[in-house]
Amino acid sequence: MSDQHEPLSPDVVEPLLEGRFGRPYVWRETCESTQDLLRGTRLPEGAVAVTEHQTEGRGRGGRRWEDAAGASLLCSILLRPPTALPAQELALVAGLAVAEAVEEHRETAGIKWPNDVLLAGRKVAGVLLEASEGVVVCGIGINVSQEESELPVGTRVPAGSLRLATGRTPDRATLLATLLRILEHRYDAWRRAGLAPLHDELEARNVLRGSRVEVGGVRGVAGRIAPDGRLTLVRDDGTTVLVASGDVVEENRS
Repeated sequence: MSDQHEPLSPDVVEPLLEGRFGRPYVWRETCESTQDLLRGTRLPEGAVAVTEHQTEGRGRGGRRWEDAAGASLLCSILLRPPTALPAQELALVAGLAVAEAVEEHRETAGIKWPNDVLLAGRKVAGVLLEASEGVVVCGIGINVSQEESELPVGTRVPAGSLRLATGRTPDRATLLATLLRILEHRYDAWRRAGLAPLHDELEARNVLRGSRVEVGGVRGVAGRIAPDGRLTLVRDDGTTVLVASGDVVEENRS
């Protein structure tokens, strides 16, 4: 196994951790899904599960998440958010943290509402939320070092990797530690005041703005991300609606 595929085992990652996220740190070389390693447990908030390869990785809407062993960053974080805040907003909180972690490698990342992170128009990361009894397990998958032949084809948004987008392969352990540090900071800000402290950063990365899209059967031109995390959509008849969730099909850019 080459250096870029060095396992993200506890002895490699734990010395890099700075905050409470990542403690405890659960690692498996292979598992069905990192989501399942945390779901239904009594682990504290901030517990993280990481694997090199998922045999049953899943994305939003029940779709399968495919990975090449050792070439991705695959992790889940256990969160216990306040009941007064909409848990679905955590997809944007996590998406922003992923974008900022990627941008530490001097590349500008975009956020495709509600849960994807893009580089150069290609999806390099996704977020999956699974909630039950006050607990949210936040799954994050980042394509790091895949070559073109290792990426899935036929996806709604073309898949990419950090290596293909930047010409460089970041160290996965450093990337994971950076992600957890930023996510903890952004999550704590969200707990205190909702999306308001994060809104400008989210909107600056909003790749859908100005695109013609269909969301849940509603067609129109995507606008800003609203302060509560909903997507503004101007329909063909000129009326404006706020969309809370749904799969986005991008038709073309205006």
